[in-house]
Amino acid sequence: MKLGTKLIHAGVAPDPATGAIMTPIYQTSTFVQEAPGVHKGYEYARTGNPTRTALQNALAAVENGNHGLCFGSGLAATDAILKLLNPGDEIIATNDLYGGTYRIFTKVFERYGIRFHFISMSDVNNISNFVNENTRMVWIETPTNPLLNIIDIEGAARVAQQHNLLLCVDNTFASPYLQNPLDLGADMVVHSATKYIGGHSDVVHGAIIVKEESIAQQLAFIQNSCGAVPGPQDCFLVLRGLKTLHVRMQRHCENGEIIAHFLRNHPKVDKVFWCGFTDHPNHDIAKEQMRGFGGMMSFTLKDDSAEAAQKVLSRTHFFSLAESLGGVESLIGHPASMTHASIPREERLKNGLVDSLIRLSVGIEDAGDLQDDLKQAIG
Repeated sequence: MKLGTKLIHAGVAPDPATGAIMTPIYQTSTFVQEAPGVHKGYEYARTGNPTRTALQNALAAVENGNHGLCFGSGLAATDAILKLLNPGDEIIATNDLYGGTYRIFTKVFERYGIRFHFISMSDVNNISNFVNENTRMVWIETPTNPLLNIIDIEGAARVAQQHNLLLCVDNTFASPYLQNPLDLGADMVVHSATKYIGGHSDVVHGAIIVKEESIAQQLAFIQNSCGAVPGPQDCFLVLRGLKTLHVRMQRHCENGEIIAHFLRNHPKVDKVFWCGFTDHPNHDIAKEQMRGFGGMMSFTLKDDSAEAAQKVLSRTHFFSLAESLGGVESLIGHPASMTHASIPREERLKNGLVDSLIRLSVGIEDAGDLQDDLKQAIG
């Protein structure tokens, strides 16, 4: 089954009771049992819900995994993965990553004795330099948020396997349409399904996909025990978004390429971070492990002041100033004060996230309108 067909059909089937082609929203908190312990596969909606099951199966299929687990947000999914660890365990993570991930790592789980090393992974062999007897996991984003750094997933998996470590890949920026980390050796894939998978800026959702039964069982225990599960309406919305992921991502990629080249050629723009440029660091790896380069990018102005960036941020019309990404509409943001504000400034600067950086999530509007919008905003 090809990907476009899989996105629409995998994991779902017409409702057996009515023939409804769309998975019903099972808006119920509990399920009637014929006798104690005798039921139709569902007991209580925190433990399982048929709408959620359909989505979990669909996500597993499109990421080429065997098990999918859904959560109330991307950070709830991250939280569940971190609960696989014990006090004293250590994680090696990329130094350019979503601010919310950095926050839950350092402000929540460090309090429970988990230690984190944030390192450059442009060369994945660098990972080995930080492995010790307490290391349990490698955590990567690729492309990274917000500098679009590319990390070699297959290479990272090879290093992780050499040291008997779990490899978790945050695949939010790429989506299952552009990249499938499990095929490249990752143990777990995590998504903020709020973004490209949902695709319409109308739901908050998270997901984990794995191949190994033992990992899936541990995560399912955490999912049920801690209860950070999504409701059936949210699952329905994400399932609906999944069905159009391929056609939306095609347009995101097309528009992203147009906007990236427009910015690079603009006389007032300094640097443009987009992994589709042939001179982008690790572009060859991106070309190898991705099926396209997406609609995410960031850029700086030649006037590198925060004030100049603020002027651009306040002048756009079609690019809405807002957090999040991956919706059909274009968004513009200021990572230093928005999505990555939870990272200390000195850490941001050390990793190249300057105060003047502007991040774009290029939507699926007419590319000419988006280009004109940025042209008038930059001046």
